Amino acid sequence: MPKRTTPLIDEQIYHVFNRGIDHRPIFQKHYDFRRALETIDYYRNINPPIKFSRFLILSNEKKNDIYTGFKNGKKHTKILAYCLMTNHFHLLLKQVTENGISKFMANFQNSYTKYINTKEERTGPILLHQFKAVRIETENQLLHITRYIHLNPYTSFLLKKIEDIEKYEWSSFKKYLDTKEQDLIDKEAILPLFKNLESFKTFTLDHADYQRKLGIIQHLLAE
Repeated sequence: MPKRTTPLIDEQIYHVFNRGIDHRPIFQKHYDFRRALETIDYYRNINPPIKFSRFLILSNEKKNDIYTGFKNGKKHTKILAYCLMTNHFHLLLKQVTENGISKFMANFQNSYTKYINTKEERTGPILLHQFKAVRIETENQLLHITRYIHLNPYTSFLLKKIEDIEKYEWSSFKKYLDTKEQDLIDKEAILPLFKNLESFKTFTLDHADYQRKLGIIQHLLAE
């Protein structure tokens, strides 16, 4: 992966995104999406003891032992929001350790690429060589980019009805609306900015058609 010209800074939040080469699909089957999220969950942890592909063939007991060790361990990054689409993905990340986002993204993208190449009996990259990362500088920007990420399936016309956003399985929006504890995402940077969960939902869904028509905050997608 080429070295970044602008370093990513600890304790800062970034909108991170990448896509398939030539806009080719990178997630096609249900299991591809699930594999990607499991890989993200695994490699956000510092120093996993083994590669994720080897982790998958362990017994449930050994898997639980590894995840028990992860619970109190430090993370490379906090995941504030995400959305996986057919040919690209969006992540909202807060860097926790030095070079944490870069290390996490290298492990995630390399692991997922190897999975696809093995499954499809191919070689070579499936993603652009360097992911893009835009630093979130204001609270207002944080709110709008979170909404942008969660509305992406509707804005991109993957979903026909706005109410389907709440059911989209490969986005963190569904997890935000679930009051149960969610280990993968950290809601503490977003939800306290709203009066309650319903106001967060309204803020997101009420602007869906406007975002679809005008491509709101597209200027945030360029470094």
